[in-house]
Amino acid sequence: MIMTTATIFGLAGLGVFAGLLGALVGIGGGIVLIPALVLIFGINIKIAVAASLVAVVATSTAAGSVYVGKGLSNMRLGMTLEIATTMGGLSGGLLAAWVPARILSELFAVLVIITAYFMLKSKEHASTSAPTPSSTTSPPPDSTTLTAVSLKRDFDGHEEIGRLAGSYFDPQKKSTIHYQAVRIYFGAAISYLAGVLSGLLGVGGGFIKVPAMNLGMKVPLKVAAATSNFMIGVTAISSLFVYFARGLVHPWIAAPAAVGIVVGALAGTRLAGRASHRVLKSTLAIVLIAVAIQMALKSLGVSLG
Repeated sequence: MIMTTATIFGLAGLGVFAGLLGALVGIGGGIVLIPALVLIFGINIKIAVAASLVAVVATSTAAGSVYVGKGLSNMRLGMTLEIATTMGGLSGGLLAAWVPARILSELFAVLVIITAYFMLKSKEHASTSAPTPSSTTSPPPDSTTLTAVSLKRDFDGHEEIGRLAGSYFDPQKKSTIHYQAVRIYFGAAISYLAGVLSGLLGVGGGFIKVPAMNLGMKVPLKVAAATSNFMIGVTAISSLFVYFARGLVHPWIAAPAAVGIVVGALAGTRLAGRASHRVLKSTLAIVLIAVAIQMALKSLGVSLG
């Protein structure tokens, strides 16, 4: 592949779009970046996976730090699941060396179709929703429960000490959403699978972890996306070492995409609080279905022009 100025700017622009979408829904952007590198730029899928892993690390660093600062990421939940995800990432990176490129493309297509289906089924889960109190309302005596006013003024979210639970202020509903994560062992098992897929496909694993946390663990979508953004960087690094060792990381491809990813991810974190759940999941599902069709055709040798 000949690198020109236009190509570098094209890779950066692609990164902006992928990072924006990735930050909004917690998928790391790789699920958009990889098929675009393969279908538009004609890059081998294994090199595209390596470039995507670099970009995923950049996305997690940019978007994850913002979400953590706002208190929207549940760090206790993220660190609990990250142990299994890191083990899966190493397993996937080692496995990728033995899987043919055509099989990777087919696997990618199947998985994104499944993800699109589950994202369309997803819905917000919350144990309680407290309406926004007036400025004269006194805060409750329980120090772990924050009023919507204090959440809106000081930060967006709050973790409950000693529990995989928390709350955040939803500006659309104008209320404080409280949640409690359940089925931790289920979440750990899915996180390991997400790590394996991250190592194989370079997508950070967020496209599996977000619906798993939302549907299986009853974590609200916005918290699941923020927590996923916090986690996916560590997952990607665990796989990236394997790709570095095999010489599959090409800086002139990975660097422009990673820079664009950071810009898009930062913009996405600013929009995440204003975007509706319905718009987020519908947009993601449409993108995933389009990507799956294109990757399936590519794996079958069908020319896309």
